[in-house]
Amino acid sequence: QVQLVDSGGGLVQAGGSLRLSCQASGGTFSYYDMAWFRQAPGKEREFVAAIRWREGSTKYRDSVKGRFTISRNNAESTATLQMSSLKPEDTAVYYCAGHISTTTTLSTMAYEYKFWGQGTQVTVSS
Repeated sequence: QVQLVDSGGGLVQAGGSLRLSCQASGGTFSYYDMAWFRQAPGKEREFVAAIRWREGSTKYRDSVKGRFTISRNNAESTATLQMSSLKPEDTAVYYCAGHISTTTTLSTMAYEYKFWGQGTQVTVSS
């Protein structure tokens, strides 16, 4: 059973940066597509970014393109979300998630991800 632990959230001013980390244990991390989702108060959980297990291809939601970068280190079983030029609308609880994909495309759908971290709060002040 894979376990994911998120960390790195905090309070930052608009325009600032944060680096979120997801540490995996208990499974073969290198076989998992990994993603970050976020959920703001009163809103549904939404896709942020994902990275493919094999070749490391990535996908982002439009509003974070050019500001966020997802990466992974299979040797250390970690996935990272580097966030820069943060905006108040980026405020949310951020969750890392993983699954073994049965398709050739990166999923942006939360229900397809089997394993989830506990979440880490990101607050961006204006």
